[in-house]
Amino acid sequence: MRAVVQRVRSASVRVADEEIARTGRGLVVLLGIAQDDEAADVNYMAEKISNLRIFEDEAGKMNFSVLDVGGEVLVVSQFTLLGDCRKGRRPSFDKAADPDKAERLYNDFVEMLKACGVPTQTGRFQAKMVVALENDGPVTFVLDTRS
Repeated sequence: MRAVVQRVRSASVRVADEEIARTGRGLVVLLGIAQDDEAADVNYMAEKISNLRIFEDEAGKMNFSVLDVGGEVLVVSQFTLLGDCRKGRRPSFDKAADPDKAERLYNDFVEMLKACGVPTQTGRFQAKMVVALENDGPVTFVLDTRS
C-alpha cells in the first residue's frame, strides 16, 4: 500500500462538474492498493497517517497530528501510485490490486481512519476526478507499507 500524504489548508474533489467532497485544514491522502496488500496494511497505514506528527506547534516544530489539530482527511484512490515507469515509456500497473480488492481495502482504510477519530471524506472510487488542494508548507510525504 502506498500513500502520498499532503498537509493542506483546504481540498476538494469534483466528478463530472459536481463537487462531491470538500475539507478544510488537514490532509489529502492519495492511496494506491497493491496486489499483495491485506488488512494489516490497512491498519498500519490508517494508524500511521492519523498519528503522523506533521502539523507545527507554536515553535514551528512538527509536533501535532491531524487528530491533535482537529483536522480532516480527504482520501482519493489512485492506482497510478503503483505504476512502474522503469522500463519503456508506458507505465506498467502489474502490481496494482484488481478493482474489487482495491475498492474493498480502500473502503476499509477510510473506515479505519474514521474509527481512529479522524473526520474523513472521499473521492469516488474508479471515477475520473479533479482534485484541488492548497498544500500547506508545502508538506508532502510518501508512505509505503513495503518500505
